[in-house]
Amino acid sequence: MRTHTERERKYELPPDAQLPSLSTLATSVGPRDETLVAVYYDTVDLRLSRAGLTLRKRTGGKDAGWHLKIPRGADTREEIQFPLGDSNIPPDDLVDLTLGYTRHVPLVPVARIVTQRAVWRLVDGSGGDLAELTDDHVEAENLSASTVDNWRELEFELAGETDASLLDRAEKRLRKAGVRPAGYGSKLARVLGPARGEEPGRSAGDQLAAYLSGQVDALLRNDLLTRLDAPDAVHQMRVATRRLRSALRAYRKLLDRSRVDRLRFELKWLGGRLAPARDLEVMDEHLTAVVANVPDELVIGPVSARLTRHFSPARAEARKTVERTLGTKRYLRLLDQLDRFVTDPPLTGRAGRRATKELPKHVRAAYRRTARRVESLDGTDEALHNVRKAAKRLRHAAEVAVPSVGKPADRTRRRARKVTKVLGEHQDGVVVRPVVRELGVQAHLAGENGFTFGLLHQREADRAAAAEARFADAWDRVTAKKHREWLG
Repeated sequence: MRTHTERERKYELPPDAQLPSLSTLATSVGPRDETLVAVYYDTVDLRLSRAGLTLRKRTGGKDAGWHLKIPRGADTREEIQFPLGDSNIPPDDLVDLTLGYTRHVPLVPVARIVTQRAVWRLVDGSGGDLAELTDDHVEAENLSASTVDNWRELEFELAGETDASLLDRAEKRLRKAGVRPAGYGSKLARVLGPARGEEPGRSAGDQLAAYLSGQVDALLRNDLLTRLDAPDAVHQMRVATRRLRSALRAYRKLLDRSRVDRLRFELKWLGGRLAPARDLEVMDEHLTAVVANVPDELVIGPVSARLTRHFSPARAEARKTVERTLGTKRYLRLLDQLDRFVTDPPLTGRAGRRATKELPKHVRAAYRRTARRVESLDGTDEALHNVRKAAKRLRHAAEVAVPSVGKPADRTRRRARKVTKVLGEHQDGVVVRPVVRELGVQAHLAGENGFTFGLLHQREADRAAAAEARFADAWDRVTAKKHREWLG
């Protein structure tokens, strides 16, 4: 498997139009002519395409093979490449990567695209590649609808680490020559048609359904990235899980309670399976960074080596737990439940009320629950952690209301986020101390000097105390009367 990051933009132009010159940007070399034949695979109901993914087998050109393309932001897609091979069945490893979307539904050919391509390399003064401009004459067949389309397009793709500003400069030149951006993100999207999407309505239920749908999309997107072992993917998958749970709890009066409770129970299970991988990652990286900043004379003994011996096997085992979880029937059933829930949410009568009137009531309830926990603080770490959890639910409840309420809801969201961040630092300092103490004990029993672990333990205690001291100010900003007037 190889990976390649594409940074490109697509343009449409008439079949007989003259190719615009980009000589003012760089020296061009070419053209190089290619014939590319690609067969695209998806489920019958186009689950990959709806998510913006493309899976194809392509012959011809310098990168013939099996390709899975994953959107990674504006103008950017990650391409996962597998060798061509002799089979017309997608490689098992590629199929496994898409399991969160397909859930064992077979992948079948959905489109065939033949491209006659001319390629120009844009190079700098030393001959190094800056970008490629491709002029494509395309013939495409939708295999399920038995329709054929022909068009011409340009692709301008950056090479390597070329500054992204070259995309804007090239577009300016192309627009001046009368070329217009394509109205689709990929050739396949043009063949199959745009993914159906509807603007959220104005009711509270519409806004909630749109939010939940967005979090399910985030969960699935990071499911795929987690299978790729991409940085931060497990964390973002866990965040989407937590947001779903928070929204379902904060707005449970807008939804059928029995279905919500079952779904929240399963989401809690998933979050628990993801948690160790993320928590161990955070502790490992934090302690490694702290040790790196301790003066050399205070690092006594093989401290870094002991951290590695402790965290490496634990993280590997936690990673295996995540991998096993993503392949279980229980997890795939949960994804099916989520799909059904967001496609046909079990809304109650209250959900039909206007979002601007109804949603603030539920944010207010989340605010009051958090305030009650703050009022009952008893000086224990557990009580502060409970405040943090309530503040997260407040933050996510406000997040749901932002599209309809606007700035007031966003201010509450941001201020609640500050509270969760401060208390998150406190909790990190709390949970890491027992680990540091245990490592110090192990060092002592092995005949090593445990001084540095004692130093680390105190630093973590100081970190937790400093975060706790900042909490009052962060909470005061949430409770400021002018910032919560919108709650009624």
